[in-house]
Amino acid sequence: MPTNFTRRQFGRALGGAVGAALVAESITPRAANAAAARLLEPTAENPILLNSNENPYGPSQCARDAMTRAQDFAARYPDDVEEKVQRAIAQAHSVGTENILLGCGSGEILRMADLAFLAPGKNVVATEPTFEAVLHYAAVTKAEARKVPQTADYRHDLTAMAAACDANTGLVYVCNPNNPTGTLVSRDELAAFLPRVPRTAVVMVDEAYHHFVEDPAYASAESWLRRMPNLMVVRTFSKVYGMAGMRLGYAIAAPELVRAMRVHRFANNVNYAVAEAVVASLADANHVPHHRKLNNDTRRWLCQELEREGRRHIASHTSFVMIEVGREVAPIIEAFYRRHVHVGRRFPSMPHWLRISIGTRAEMQTFLAGLRDIVPAAVAARAA
Repeated sequence: MPTNFTRRQFGRALGGAVGAALVAESITPRAANAAAARLLEPTAENPILLNSNENPYGPSQCARDAMTRAQDFAARYPDDVEEKVQRAIAQAHSVGTENILLGCGSGEILRMADLAFLAPGKNVVATEPTFEAVLHYAAVTKAEARKVPQTADYRHDLTAMAAACDANTGLVYVCNPNNPTGTLVSRDELAAFLPRVPRTAVVMVDEAYHHFVEDPAYASAESWLRRMPNLMVVRTFSKVYGMAGMRLGYAIAAPELVRAMRVHRFANNVNYAVAEAVVASLADANHVPHHRKLNNDTRRWLCQELEREGRRHIASHTSFVMIEVGREVAPIIEAFYRRHVHVGRRFPSMPHWLRISIGTRAEMQTFLAGLRDIVPAAVAARAA
C-alpha cells in the first residue's frame, strides 16, 4: 500500500495521473464551478492524488509551450540552458549567479547540503515533525539527528532549537511554512532566532510553500541573506509552479556555501524541458497569484467545512491541511486508498493526524464524502 509518499518522491513512485478535466478547471473557472457540484469517481488507473502536496492544475500554458519547444534540443546536453535558467532565477531574486545552486528538485539541494556540511561527529537540528529528507540524508553521513519537539500549537520551538545547537552542529533545518503542520515561523521569530545559531552552522530555510503564504507576519529568509553568510534559502518549482514531475529546485546562498555544495552536485542535473519551462514561468506574472488564489480559496472552503462538522485541524499556510482523526491514521489512509483516493502518509509523532493535499474543489468534495464515511465527525470528536 503506497502510503509513504513525500514531496520529493520518498517511497514508491506516484501512480496514475490527474484527468484532463482537472487541467480544464485551471483554464475555465466556469468548468471548475460546475465540477464542484458533483463528486468525482476515481479509479485504480486514475486515482485522486492528495498525498504529495502537488499543484493539481499543473504548469502555466507558457511553461507547457516551452517544454514542447524544448524537444527540439533533446539530443543536446543542457549546459547552455542551465546557465540560462540560473541567470533567470538570479535576476528574480536580485542576486548574482554565484549565489544560485540548481538541483534536480529541491531534494537534491537538501542532499548536497547534508553531504557538504555533515559528517560523523557533526549534528543536524530540526523540528519534529518536519519534511524528512534532510534527516534521511544525514543518516548517510552518519551525523547525529537532533529532533526538537514542536510547540503545543504545532510550530517550530525556535528557542529549544537554538539551545540544541553546539560547536558540532553542521546544519539547522527550518521548513517555513512547515511540512506537515502547515504552520509559520514569523518574521520577528526568525529575526530573533538566526543570531542565536552558531555562525559555524549553516541555517537552511526550506521555503517550498512560500508562495502560498498570505500572513503579513511572515517574511522570506531572503531578507537576511546579505547579513548572514551561514544562511541558505531553498525553493522549488514543484509546488505553486506545478512542475513536481519535472524536477527543479534551487538554493540561494553566499558563494562560499554554493561552492561547498556544488562539488556534490550531479552533472547536468537540469534537463532542457524544465529549464525552459522555469524561464517561461518566471516571466509569467499571473501564474503565482492565480494559483495561490485557487489553492487558498479551496483550502479555506475545506477548513470551513471541517469546522462546520466540528473536526479539529491545524490552521495552514500551505497547499495541505492536517486533520485530526482521533485514532491511528494508518487504517484510515488504507481505507481511502481502497476508494482510489491517495492521502498523506503517517507521521510517527502525529499518529492521529491525516495530512490532506489541496486538490481541485471537485477532488476535495470527493475527499470529504469519503471522510464522512470513513471517520464520521461524531466518532472523530469522541476519540480525540
